Amino acid sequence: MDRAELSDGVWERMEPHLPGKASDPGRTGRDNRLFVEAILWLARSGAHWRVLPAEYGKWNSVYQRFNRWCREGVWERLFNALADTPDWDYVLVDSTIIRAHQHSAGAPKGAQADALGRSKGGPSTKVHVVTDALGLPVRILLTGGERNDITQIEPLLDGIRTAFVLADKHVLSFVEGGYDAQRAIDAANASGAIPIIPRRTTTATRRPFDAALYKERNLIERFFSKIKHFRRIATRYDKLARNYRSFLLLVAALKWLR
Repeated sequence: MDRAELSDGVWERMEPHLPGKASDPGRTGRDNRLFVEAILWLARSGAHWRVLPAEYGKWNSVYQRFNRWCREGVWERLFNALADTPDWDYVLVDSTIIRAHQHSAGAPKGAQADALGRSKGGPSTKVHVVTDALGLPVRILLTGGERNDITQIEPLLDGIRTAFVLADKHVLSFVEGGYDAQRAIDAANASGAIPIIPRRTTTATRRPFDAALYKERNLIERFFSKIKHFRRIATRYDKLARNYRSFLLLVAALKWLR
């Protein structure tokens, strides 16, 4: 194959967390490494399933296996297993809007169930993320693109204990986002954290915050930039939010291995 995504060292860490091992009940998986390489090729290229190179196997067999692993939560378990040593000194919270391709519409459960909404740029999905103090992802949620960032602050921080929560303010009037509200302050306090969230310039009162620490928020912006090198992450082609999020989880898991 032209470009392998998985080095031997990376694969050694991934392999124990995937189904189909000889020690697992049922059938042994057929070459898990080649299958994961196929999924990463699709994630990197953004190509249609039908043009998957023959060296990876029959496209429909690869799709059916990927879809089955999505249903069974395999990608979620892989991500959780690899993201096992976060640096909890502080966490960073933010979101990014993903443009949805026209082929992503029409899922049976409806747009809301599949995290599709309409924002200023058209149909879109919003990816909400928490990273640790090293900029490594620890939690990923999806909503429709029109949802305000702050609506997901409680599930993002649920169960997390940290000293500081770094989050952005709402800057532009046409941007549906920002965490400068009491709801975010309360969620940060519930995690035992001090919120590092600047006030909007239109707000009369000021909230003291550590401006030097706030500069570390660039780590989560860099995380978004890196995962968008994968075209299937930068644009949503999948009808099901579950499947799109599975691509996200696999790409995010790789950040823990490099």
